[in-house]
Amino acid sequence: MKDRYTKCTFGNSGKCADMSDKKITFDDCRKMIQMYSPCMDDYPYIMDLKQDEYYISEKAVERFNVPSAFFTNAVKTHEQFVHKDDIQLLTQELEDMIEGKKNEHNITYRWLDHDKHTVWINCRGTLIKDEDGSPQFMIGCVNEVGMAAKADNNSGLLQSSEMKALFETAEIRDKIGFVLRVGIDGFKDINEKFGTKYGDFILKGVANCIVESLGENQSVYHAVGDEYLIVDCNGSSVEEGHELYRNIRRAIDFFIENNDYEAVYTISGGILSCKHYETMSYEEIVKLSTFALQQAKYRGKNQLYIFSYEDYEKFLRKRYILTCVRKSVSEDFRGFETYFQPLMTAGDEHGKLYGAECLLRYETEKGERISPIDFIPILEESGLIIPVGRFVLEQAAQMCKKMQTVYPDFKVSINLSYVQILKSAILKDIFNILAKYGLKPESFVVEITESGYLENTPLVRRVWDSLKKIGILIALDDFGTGYSNLSSISNFSPDYVKLDRGFTVKALKNSYENTLMKHIIDLAHSVKLKIVIEGVETVEELDRLSVMEPDYVQGYYYSKPCSSDEFWDRYGVA
Repeated sequence: MKDRYTKCTFGNSGKCADMSDKKITFDDCRKMIQMYSPCMDDYPYIMDLKQDEYYISEKAVERFNVPSAFFTNAVKTHEQFVHKDDIQLLTQELEDMIEGKKNEHNITYRWLDHDKHTVWINCRGTLIKDEDGSPQFMIGCVNEVGMAAKADNNSGLLQSSEMKALFETAEIRDKIGFVLRVGIDGFKDINEKFGTKYGDFILKGVANCIVESLGENQSVYHAVGDEYLIVDCNGSSVEEGHELYRNIRRAIDFFIENNDYEAVYTISGGILSCKHYETMSYEEIVKLSTFALQQAKYRGKNQLYIFSYEDYEKFLRKRYILTCVRKSVSEDFRGFETYFQPLMTAGDEHGKLYGAECLLRYETEKGERISPIDFIPILEESGLIIPVGRFVLEQAAQMCKKMQTVYPDFKVSINLSYVQILKSAILKDIFNILAKYGLKPESFVVEITESGYLENTPLVRRVWDSLKKIGILIALDDFGTGYSNLSSISNFSPDYVKLDRGFTVKALKNSYENTLMKHIIDLAHSVKLKIVIEGVETVEELDRLSVMEPDYVQGYYYSKPCSSDEFWDRYGVA
């Protein structure tokens, strides 16, 4: 039998290899670990099973909540940095090694870092016995299971994390001209249609096309998925980066052609000039290049977007608003409030209250008022318009019920988002709210917030037909702007047509627009539609517009939108 103390080397296998018959001690192994560990990403260790002593590389002490590189009472001390749910597993494993029931140690479990965050590790080791055959040492390595790979074997490229060295070397950093991030458009569709093996073939092919297109002192790294990061170390301009992007596109087109157009795809790119952002860290550069690529894809794909701080600030602002409204929705709609603007019958400057439009307002917890122009699209894009829309329905119904104690025929107008139509049970929501407050269907006037989405799809048609069938009134909003046109009147047969303030202003300033507005009003009346003119601000405007005989008027002349309490104080007495 060989001597109990054998010379060992450490590697990723976590095993101890017999190199000679020279006797070495626990301290000799500790010195070997100190010598090898600076050259390794893993953490070699030795445990004296008889003395219950443990030594691990100093790097492990920096990474994990390990008290020190050397410690005694080894089994018990592990409890300080092993996840509580894995302590029993480890204890049993060590007991089996100490009792000689196992010769190899190989388990995956969790250690804790200094912030007590979980880190999955794999610990492997080999049992070394003394001359009597009793377990003496366990020698091996700990490695992080979730540690990011340094290279992507599929594309043959280093990972973007290896790019960090460029940005941390001053003499090289000063030469960096631009960072170009490119991504394959619709790569998910390629995987779904052809399978992941073919997808890997495409990833490798695109990587080769990029490499072939690079010039001197330009390098490419695999970023994530189907995205690649290109770094120019020639001090090149964004314009030169744009030319590189075009060259890559041409190379990919040729690659697609050589593969008989089996899969046809494009690439998008986002470019960042490092000359303007020389003080930024590697992490910031990667973050901004990611934003730049996202913008290229958002704007239609198959194009290059040049990073703009103005666009980025808008993006951050949008993300901030989303965070605020998401929190407000979760806190019982705190910060949201419904305002009401009166709808008056046309004919004289005093008018008569007919109803009100319910408008949503929002204020952050810091007291900042956000414009509906900014927060409504965010609510729609995020889907939060669905719960917020129910909140608006509730508030509008409460106000309508209250006002009908004074004005029995009072109507409340609510803006209905296309997202509510397409993605929620809006009919059920409206029916439930009418029943809850005992309101007649004709008490509600439903408007659409985005005229561009008035598409005559079967779903939209079904919603409109159902609303009209039970007697809810329909208003075609913002007529005269955007996508609104006569076909919308034909498709949706509304009860009201609302003429936008912009159209009104033109009609007051231009005789042609004035005549056009008059004809629209006459046309609407001829098919028994009611006309609402929005945005009337002065008595002079009211007098000139009244000649056209609209049915109702809305605008600052009568009142700005106001809170429900203020509206009641002003109009609650007939």
